[in-house]
Amino acid sequence: MPDARISRARYRRILRFAGWNLAVTWFFELLLPRIGLTRVAERTRAKRMQRFARRFHVLAVDLGGLMIKVGQFMSSRLDVLPPEITKELEGLQDEVAPVPFDAIRALAEAELGMPLPAAFAYVDPVPVAAASLGQAHRARLVPRDAAETGLDAVVLKVQRPGIDTIVEVDLAALRRVGRWLSHVRLVYSRVDAPALVEEFAQTSLEEIDYLHEAANSVRFAEEFAGDPRVGVPEVVWERSTRKVLTLQDVTAIKITDAAGLAAAGIDPAEVAPVFAAVMFDQLFTNGFFHADPHPGNVFVTPMPPGSTDAAVQASGEPVPAWRLTFIDFGMMGTVPPNTRSGLRKMLIAAASRDGKGLVAAAQDLGVLLATADTRELERALTQLFARFGGMGFAELREVDPREFREFGLEFGHVVRSLPFQLPENFLLIIRAMSLTSGVCSALNPAFNLWESVEPYAQQLIREERGNVASDIGRQALDNLALAWRLPARLDALVTRVEEGSLAVTNPALERRIARLERTMTRAVSALLFGALLVAGAVVRTEDAVFGTVLMVVSLLPLLHSLFGGRRGG
Repeated sequence: MPDARISRARYRRILRFAGWNLAVTWFFELLLPRIGLTRVAERTRAKRMQRFARRFHVLAVDLGGLMIKVGQFMSSRLDVLPPEITKELEGLQDEVAPVPFDAIRALAEAELGMPLPAAFAYVDPVPVAAASLGQAHRARLVPRDAAETGLDAVVLKVQRPGIDTIVEVDLAALRRVGRWLSHVRLVYSRVDAPALVEEFAQTSLEEIDYLHEAANSVRFAEEFAGDPRVGVPEVVWERSTRKVLTLQDVTAIKITDAAGLAAAGIDPAEVAPVFAAVMFDQLFTNGFFHADPHPGNVFVTPMPPGSTDAAVQASGEPVPAWRLTFIDFGMMGTVPPNTRSGLRKMLIAAASRDGKGLVAAAQDLGVLLATADTRELERALTQLFARFGGMGFAELREVDPREFREFGLEFGHVVRSLPFQLPENFLLIIRAMSLTSGVCSALNPAFNLWESVEPYAQQLIREERGNVASDIGRQALDNLALAWRLPARLDALVTRVEEGSLAVTNPALERRIARLERTMTRAVSALLFGALLVAGAVVRTEDAVFGTVLMVVSLLPLLHSLFGGRRGG
């Protein structure tokens, strides 16, 4: 475990890096413009950003811990950081040198309270994966546990020894940097740095709690219970603690392994839209999503012949002879109902190539402040959709890079000039969608994200339209019931008058009641006409025959409201 001296050295190294780069930024971006040297700052900006990103990349790989996670988050912040930084950090992988197996054995035995041979029949000393927070080893359960769980092959995840202290030191340094940034106008005018650090801290602390990860996997499995597209490993709770996690070994074909997919008779181009649809379901329907769906965390598992027949019969839709198996549920995100509603509106606007609607959805979502002047953003989005909206990745690669660069610089300047803020968990949403896009493009270079977005958006539109039609239909039935009851209620009133149960003997009142009856009946007829006409217009887009019938029938109450009951007034 790192001693106090090593922890202090790590803390100071992070702060020295941050402090030096803040000083450089202050000198070039604030001091030089004040003394009339703005052109010098602008001319050197791109190289300075690239130099910063390269140095941070080296720092992250050297220190490990949370620094790699910080770099990965920075690479997804296209809205705040310039492309010189995000591009340099997008290849930062969470792969570090493995911990010696003796140290892993000692920690696992201390957590499980027994020697490793008593807990497992076999543990492979060579890790199948080594990351900055922990590493995984293949293993087999002892016969007794295998009989109770129905599992044999498992994966044993063990935290890196001393990672608690490393995370504590890194978060302390990041919180101090966040406080520094909260006093820099270039930063605090655009983002709440301390709040961003706290969101990152919460996610990081959850990620090193393996019991929390196990609970996430169970919830994720429940969300997709009965869905033949998705698989989730089972948890061996008897061999799991906060620092040790034992899971069913579901290792299969890595989702971006083109050769492996082809050998199994699976077309990668068919996997991309299914993966996109599953991620859309998590974000826009379930509201609980895998925030780290990189290729190492998603397998394509071929299914035995005939295993999907029941699913086909139940859904009526074709089901692939394979499924997507997700692992590593340490980084999960939740989407509150109001955020989910805003995301649905944003998806519909994007699928409709509606730049103005997309900006309005961003404002509803809380990403863009309502007071922002959005005219330039609307214009930029309109140009974006007009030029690149319908292109797949292969088509985009054929576009002149200079055109991309010019448009990207202009669009990036517009976006970064606006007062953005991040709702809860939005950082994870951005990461999930960015990784989804990257995996889909790796599966199929010609993949067009719009082809997956549009059917999903159309489904959402139909659901919204169905809700409107349902509301109109209910209102029409209520009106019809009112119209059905009103004559009887008026007749009862007249009867009471005629029988003398009301102490009224004025003949003029009788004429007024008769006139009231005719007026109310015509008013109800007019109301029915409007309800039937609107309901017919809405329903007609989905059911032309029934919608037309409703619109024709609406003429009857219309005629009655115009000409009925005019005599005897």
